[in-house]
Amino acid sequence: MLAKTIGKVPVVARTCDGFIANRMLAPYSRETLLLVEEGALPQDIDRVMERFGFPMGPFRMYDLAGLDVGWRIRKRRLAEGKLSAVRDSEIADRLCELGRFGQKTGAGVYRYDENRTPQPDPEVEALIVAESARLGITRRQISDDEILERCMLAVVNEGAKALEDGTAIRPGDIDIAWIYGFAFPAYRGGPMHYADFLGLVKVRDELTRLSERHGAHWRPAELIERLATRNGKFADLGPYAAMAEATGAAMAGRER
Repeated sequence: MLAKTIGKVPVVARTCDGFIANRMLAPYSRETLLLVEEGALPQDIDRVMERFGFPMGPFRMYDLAGLDVGWRIRKRRLAEGKLSAVRDSEIADRLCELGRFGQKTGAGVYRYDENRTPQPDPEVEALIVAESARLGITRRQISDDEILERCMLAVVNEGAKALEDGTAIRPGDIDIAWIYGFAFPAYRGGPMHYADFLGLVKVRDELTRLSERHGAHWRPAELIERLATRNGKFADLGPYAAMAEATGAAMAGRER
């Protein structure tokens, strides 16, 4: 009733760092920056994600929200000893250290004119190329298909983990949170519905391939493994079904 009164669409979420949508945004953001380190440019990734249906790509979104917001979160997590074990790119931090916080300062990932129109900035491209060199990364051409796959599968895999631990009780709640929170293209139904559209066997296989190439953090969530094994879908799960399955699997493992 409260949500309806204030004109919001509610979902149920347990407390965790980032709740549902922001928790899933973290691996998405990390992947966009790692793709940039490997050879893509911000405007390449924005173009792909806007063509997918987002009203603005991730780097335009970071500039709109303010790069300093994420910078403060990373500093807070560092102070609390809560940084992820997975390596994060330092490109966003370098931009913040230069005072490039986004639209509000006239420069972030992009440079902005008086109308706040984003323009690719050669200074940022030089910073990116220098960072790749510092890390010993040989930059390469990255296809649109790879950009889309890595961005979206990072979101889907984290969403499955959120279902397993009960942060989200239904796949539909995740979809609603992303459609209303981050303007995920509604006609695609949200990230978990999109995964069902792709087929969870394909999602599992692609995540496995990515884990072999890019590291264990890409390993498919247990929920994806179990659903793919029986050719199931996220849509098959009722409230708390994913968490119940995860609990049952853990108990069965202990009994063995």
